[in-house]
Amino acid sequence: MKNSPPRIAIVWRGDREARRTATPQNNRYHRIFEELAAVGLATESAVFDEEFADDVLEQLLAVDAVLVWVNPLDNGKTRRILDPLLRQVAEAGRFVSAHPDVILKMGVKEVLYETRHIGWGVDTRLYRTAAEFRETLLPTLRAEGARVLKRNRGNGGQGIWKVELVGSPPGRSSMVGVLEARSGSMPETVALAEFIARCEACFEDNGCIVDQPFQPRLPDGMIRCYMSEGRVVGFGHQLIKALVTPPPGSGSQPLQPGPRIMHPASAEPFRALKQKMEEEWTPEMMSALNIEELALPIIWDADFLYGPPDASGNDTYVLCEINVSSVFAIPDEAPAEIARAMASRLRRSAMQL
Repeated sequence: MKNSPPRIAIVWRGDREARRTATPQNNRYHRIFEELAAVGLATESAVFDEEFADDVLEQLLAVDAVLVWVNPLDNGKTRRILDPLLRQVAEAGRFVSAHPDVILKMGVKEVLYETRHIGWGVDTRLYRTAAEFRETLLPTLRAEGARVLKRNRGNGGQGIWKVELVGSPPGRSSMVGVLEARSGSMPETVALAEFIARCEACFEDNGCIVDQPFQPRLPDGMIRCYMSEGRVVGFGHQLIKALVTPPPGSGSQPLQPGPRIMHPASAEPFRALKQKMEEEWTPEMMSALNIEELALPIIWDADFLYGPPDASGNDTYVLCEINVSSVFAIPDEAPAEIARAMASRLRRSAMQL
């Protein structure tokens, strides 16, 4: 009798009705379902919510591999229940991508501090306690100018702020200009002590804040480098408006970002970045974070801003974030690469048995 194909579950967040009605065709991941099927893998939907987590666990324990698209923050919900569930599935011998432990290494802002020594890094500080944050922030702003502060876990610009000192009346407390990266945010001027108090929640549950210099070339856009394991599978370039201060006279309307323009991995403008990612920076990241090749996520991305040109006038790149928990939208070529990587991973796992 012919062996049945490996079973792959795709996990995303939804309610009971979404779980009941989910098919490989009626969701944003339909291209991934199609490509997985094209390489001979059996697929199924695994819509998740904390309300029926036990049902999802039972389902995932019955498949061979799990691909997960769930944000760390989503309308007040976190991955506090999901991550232990996925660890249990992995411990039972199922392949999980991305594994929660790998997310805690790669997909948090602390990675910017831990990899600051490699070619994508800049002068990056790390605050592990509210006391250290209170003591250090003002001297840093005075000495270095505008900084970008980032809570360790988040998405959609939540908990990312551009902060800079502004003029304060004599004898008054220091004032700062603050702009959050969250969509719809507008600049505000607040007392430094008030802003620091707002940030204290970032240190709960062993949280931290990462501090990087503001990049003046931010208006030139952000480059999203899409990766499947250690290979570049495409790029997205977007003229972002997060952390860009609206010009005077623009009123109370926040700036709107431009569209993300997708490019194939072979795109000439990003040839140097592709080479750096595949040959230098990803291996160096793996070494710094103690991540084995087989643990690299099936799909992840690294977001870069343009740094100052080098001595030859070539662009340099500054890492501002790595996304692992829920990487979407993706280039047209990426679903086939995801399927290829999954099939290869399962073959290698089978050979080790």
